[in-house]
Amino acid sequence: MSSPETSPYKGTEAADHGPARHNEWPLWEIFIRGQHGLSHRHVGSLHAPDAEMAIKNARDVYTRRNEGVSIWAVEADHIAASSPEEKGSLYEPSNAKVYRHPTFFDIPEEVGAM
Repeated sequence: MSSPETSPYKGTEAADHGPARHNEWPLWEIFIRGQHGLSHRHVGSLHAPDAEMAIKNARDVYTRRNEGVSIWAVEADHIAASSPEEKGSLYEPSNAKVYRHPTFFDIPEEVGAM
């Protein structure tokens, strides 16, 4: 997805977490890839002064039973997300591509119900 500054879709800007207090560390979103998984999943958030400390803290908090093989720490201010209210304009282009829908394919009888 494009950056919030160049996105053609409304509502795809980084969430405003408000200004950090001078005595508060930034918020980090933590993603962990499990031992048997191929993708990372969001497991939680934590405050840390930098990325290295965020990963170390995430290791201690979210992988106590040795269940992760990879940790991503992303500063929350740098995450861009689409807004659910704007889903129409975001997904509209795919509705015009009817060739992506399985209505043009004949299913052989031996396949049965799909």
